Amino acid sequence: MGNQSHVDVLIVGAGLSGIGMACHLTRECPTLSYRIVEARDDLGGTWDLFTYPGIRSDSDMYTLGYDFKPWASDIGIADGPSIKAYVVETAEEHDVMRHITFGRKVVAASWDSDTSRWTVSLQHLGADGEPTGETSSITCNWLQMCSGYYSYTNPHRPDFPGEEAFAGRIVHPQMWPDDLHDAADLDGKKIVLIGSGATAVTLVPALADQGAHVTMLQRSPTWIFPAPNRNPIIVGLRKVLPETVAYRVIRKINSTRSELVYRQSRKNPEKVKALINKEVRKALGDDFPMDPHFTPNYNPWDQRLCLSPDADIFEAIKAGTATVVTDHIDTFTESGIALASGEHLDADIIVTATGLEMLALGGVTPVVDGEPVDLANTFTYKGFMYSGVPNLATTFGYINASWTLRADLVARYVCRLLNKMAENGSTRAMPIQDDPDMARRPYVDDFPAGYMQRSIDAYPKQGDRDPWTAAQSYKYDRKVLLGPDVDVDDGVIEFSSPVRQPAPA
Repeated sequence: MGNQSHVDVLIVGAGLSGIGMACHLTRECPTLSYRIVEARDDLGGTWDLFTYPGIRSDSDMYTLGYDFKPWASDIGIADGPSIKAYVVETAEEHDVMRHITFGRKVVAASWDSDTSRWTVSLQHLGADGEPTGETSSITCNWLQMCSGYYSYTNPHRPDFPGEEAFAGRIVHPQMWPDDLHDAADLDGKKIVLIGSGATAVTLVPALADQGAHVTMLQRSPTWIFPAPNRNPIIVGLRKVLPETVAYRVIRKINSTRSELVYRQSRKNPEKVKALINKEVRKALGDDFPMDPHFTPNYNPWDQRLCLSPDADIFEAIKAGTATVVTDHIDTFTESGIALASGEHLDADIIVTATGLEMLALGGVTPVVDGEPVDLANTFTYKGFMYSGVPNLATTFGYINASWTLRADLVARYVCRLLNKMAENGSTRAMPIQDDPDMARRPYVDDFPAGYMQRSIDAYPKQGDRDPWTAAQSYKYDRKVLLGPDVDVDDGVIEFSSPVRQPAPA
């Protein structure tokens, strides 16, 4: 980190959100100094961490891309390396790389009201991700947490009965080994993949393409929507419009369409079910039974809807290189998995695509004037700040749309807030929630997915009125965060200055 021990803005995380935040600062707050600290040894976040075969976006790149950086391809669902390359290119174009310090994990953050500064403690990590024994600290006026929403080191991994008896390999997608990537490693292998979420739906056709026979073992089915990866409307728009105009139009079309589908799934779920079932039936053909493998017992968007670009998982099933089994595990055996039904699945490799563990603020407990803050006892302000916590914001995307749609909105609003502070000479901005009777709702409600329900109690609460809500609506957020009549000095954020200035360095 050189001699730089203080910056105006410290960004935690060099993934999609952190790089985007840095670019927005460069564009909208050019006089502010900033630094990014990243625990890993490269940027990209999710798109650097996950390396399993077939890793790809689970939403289209015209909305997962930044609002200021067009996605220059007709391919809507992109693979992981392409997404990382896009993030790297964006960082290079905005001169972000020199502001990143890799191998630094935030372990503590303490606010001092007298100086209006955060002191952030850093643990140094080696290229292997292990602590080197060194530590350091940096101070900042504004702390922007862009560390994502899940643990990079501890995936959700339930214990299964009899695991120790299995003679083959057990692999979790978050910790994918280097020697299981191509046909030389996978050809002819019998793989049982436990799970049916987005990771499983991605891995099944990718592993089958490398010559493995894959059995997707699910307790219950998931809604999977097959769609062409090259949308002819998008291809046409990109041909006739300038790139930036086409990107803006496509972004609006896709965000509107995804929000419409989500709303319909809440208001008229049977209609959405019928639409998905029609496309699945078309993709599978008439010879494969829909029930029980593709008839979920919940409504679409009760859990995240999985995409199958070019119907790849259904093509693998039709080709006989992939199989779906809907059953419960009785026990692992030496040669595979025994099921509750009495069947046995032979396996050389078992993949546990069992999900993530959510982690608020990267596991850091902020301390304000010596008092640790229990986030669960705070209210979220507009979905990105916390009541009673000054000069700290976090980026948390949508569960029903692309993460970056919201990351861009939050970054733009934070930049406006920082510019307002410079304009009025204040050094602290803190949301004040002074109604003891305000209703308390989960930070994300109406979304019963397991990974969310396991950890949502540790997150801040929503209230029953703005600005203490966290909407899952890009259209609504765009209005309340960036609308022409929106004033960041809204009477809820308290702007103030420190009692004393820090002594000269």
